[in-house]
Amino acid sequence: MKLRHLGCLTLAAALLSGCGQKWTSEDKGSHIEITQKKGATLGYSASSGVQILTKGGYAFKDLNRNGKVDVYEDWRKPVQQRAEDLASQMTIEQIAGLMLYSAHQAVPTEEISEAQMKFLTEDNLRHVLVTRVGSPEIAAKWSNNVQAYVEGIGLGIPANNSSDPRHSAGENVEYYVGSNGDISYWPSSLGIAATFDPAVMEQFGKIASEEYRALGIATALSPQIDIATEPRWSRFNGTFGEDPDLSTDMARAYVDGFQTSEGDAEIDGGWGFHSVNAMIKHWPGGGAGEAGRDAHYSFGKYAVFPGGRLADHMQPFTEGAFKLNGKTGMATAVMPYYTISTDIDKKNGENVGNAFSDYLINDVLRGEYGFEGVVCTDWGVTKDNRAVNSFGTTSWGVEHLTVAERHYKLIKAGVDMFGGNNDKGPVLEAYEMGIKEMGEEWMRARMEKTAVRLLLNVFRLGLFENPYLDVEATKAKVGNPDFMKAGYDAQLRSIVMLKNKGGVLPLAEKAKVYVPEVWVAPRAAFRGNAGAGARPQQPQQQPQGHWEMPVPAEMLSKYFTVVKTPAEADFAIVFVDAPANGTGYDPADVEKGGNGYMPISLQYNDYTATHAREVSLAGGDPLESFTNRSYKGKTVKTSNKDQLDLILKTRRQMGSKPVIVQVDVNRPMVMSEFEGVADAILFGFNVQKQAVLDVLSGKTEPTGLLPMQLPADMQTVEEQLEDVTRDMRCHVDSEGNTYDFAFGMNWKGVINDERVAKYK
Repeated sequence: MKLRHLGCLTLAAALLSGCGQKWTSEDKGSHIEITQKKGATLGYSASSGVQILTKGGYAFKDLNRNGKVDVYEDWRKPVQQRAEDLASQMTIEQIAGLMLYSAHQAVPTEEISEAQMKFLTEDNLRHVLVTRVGSPEIAAKWSNNVQAYVEGIGLGIPANNSSDPRHSAGENVEYYVGSNGDISYWPSSLGIAATFDPAVMEQFGKIASEEYRALGIATALSPQIDIATEPRWSRFNGTFGEDPDLSTDMARAYVDGFQTSEGDAEIDGGWGFHSVNAMIKHWPGGGAGEAGRDAHYSFGKYAVFPGGRLADHMQPFTEGAFKLNGKTGMATAVMPYYTISTDIDKKNGENVGNAFSDYLINDVLRGEYGFEGVVCTDWGVTKDNRAVNSFGTTSWGVEHLTVAERHYKLIKAGVDMFGGNNDKGPVLEAYEMGIKEMGEEWMRARMEKTAVRLLLNVFRLGLFENPYLDVEATKAKVGNPDFMKAGYDAQLRSIVMLKNKGGVLPLAEKAKVYVPEVWVAPRAAFRGNAGAGARPQQPQQQPQGHWEMPVPAEMLSKYFTVVKTPAEADFAIVFVDAPANGTGYDPADVEKGGNGYMPISLQYNDYTATHAREVSLAGGDPLESFTNRSYKGKTVKTSNKDQLDLILKTRRQMGSKPVIVQVDVNRPMVMSEFEGVADAILFGFNVQKQAVLDVLSGKTEPTGLLPMQLPADMQTVEEQLEDVTRDMRCHVDSEGNTYDFAFGMNWKGVINDERVAKYK
């Protein structure tokens, strides 16, 4: 819907069109909605104190309650003018609050918590990170309550609620035509990448953005477009794999899908009521952490570039998310990663976390690539670090600065927002530091520039006009049958068949199948993120391990004849998870006199790092008295070796009868431990087990391709360079196939289609 002002050209036209009042209002319960002839639809709360002003027959919200239509309140004006006008009216305290991004907020009920009221009122915070929600209905009602609350405060700036990715499939939730869910279920980002089809990614973005907006979410803290050149990295599953070209196309498609509104949903320039701001992460690329250690912890603070391939890591940003096909042009926000990009800054010689780097943000991101959108830190970068293995305190390279000094350094570096900070105090202290060094005029202008960037992302989405949700419409839209089917189809297309010895797959209908129980270790949810779209069968806390069927017998029986023993079976299907071998650090090693650093293994069996570096490429921490983080010669034990044992045991029990292995994959793994005993192997990337059964039974033919290499052994993993793509010796299976990037099979054999030709 294009919003234009239609003036009264003649008295006759005025009489016909009603040059008096051109709007009507309706009480929607949670809010009052104003509908206008060829004008913006407005929504406001009767409890907020906002009045409606009429100008030229049109209605406008008097958000600052001054009795006149300010530029920022005039929906007919360009968003740039509106943002600049509003920023000029804001106090420093209000701008400081706008620069805050809340800590993770669970929404179990529709009520605003006391803590939320505090940071919305006292700290002027308007960017809220929503994790777990009770239901779509609760999410919509909570969002309406928040918007009504902030509408009556100060200048009436709406809340810009956001979310981490929340569309992960529920493994054992059955899909059927016409089903509804709390949200549509899709493969992981790595899984959608396995389709090798950017159109699937864009479709996901379009659907997910509509669901987000229906939940009251206006910003996505995604996509994660780091190229995962280090195969041991724990966040590999959230990426699009290790190839720069595939990641670039997937990044562009994702952002286009999320940000673009079309048809009646469009307001202007591709922005509208279906648009969600995409915050791409992690600049300039976090996939090169030394030895695969992750920068959420001090032991993983260094990214290294021994191959000199930083440009590859930036490519999905510069050539993908910054060069969209759609009207919105480029992603609206960027999140730098925690890591220190070691020895990249030759200008200043600084080795600091990426967000603190004046070179990486001001010189490269903003200067070289012309990015004028929002830069937001990852969560907790201004907090003091108290232990090498503590989570979420990540002031890498600036540990010696105070919290306020870190905020000031970030502002000077070109950063606009502070992730995980609910308190405006340090921002105001930083402002005073800026006045002393640069003068008040410079510092005020710098803060207003940030305010404009932040406000643009609110204006473009129409939130100043109507941030309120129709709860019944939310319930109908989120997880509707069409969206569920699209997600399920994507799951089917993401499954990769690696092996099919003798054409054992697909299995005959009602074949006698044995499925062994699996050991489920104790687990806890990550920071409350088990919300709508999380796997429903997984509780937040599971204090005790137990044995269970990996697929409900009722679901299995719809495809096969389920038997209880290998002796009765024609086939066995073993469902396992990929190897899990820790984080690369163990305090117990310190207690024994070691440096704490351990290998990260991609195999099930115990692994001794005989081929690791003698001296690490990077190191050093205020809490450590050494710089060499080598783990050479140390041994790490897997936490789920029982998965391998289960495969081998089943092989022995089945004798010569076929054994099929399905692996839930989150990163590359060593296949040589079990590939030889498996007749068929399927990879799933966080998909429903029903989708796997559809492939096993021949209901759907596999079409997925590997978005990464599978290493021949751990030696090649140790010898590969952290920043270089596709540089490992790959596993060759018993059938002579090489498990390289873009490998996959269908019923006819190895896939060699236009996707392979384009990307391999």
